Amino acid sequence: MEKKIIELDVREDLKNKIEPFQKIMEAIKEVKENDIFILHAPFKPVPLFTVLKAKGFTHEAEEMGEKHWKVTFTKNA
Repeated sequence: MEKKIIELDVREDLKNKIEPFQKIMEAIKEVKENDIFILHAPFKPVPLFTVLKAKGFTHEAEEMGEKHWKVTFTKNA
């Protein structure tokens, strides 16, 4: 079975002072075992790591440039 990749960029939302938490929670509902959720944010979203770990995700964070973090979350089996 092929891995599904869901990608979400919340940088513009945060720039416009729109809280993206609900949008992120909606997006991860689509993520199944071994699927990947990629989040683009203007900062390292450390509090989100704990929330998604409790939902069975591991993560890798990478700073792509100024005000651009790419976090890859993988749903564990």
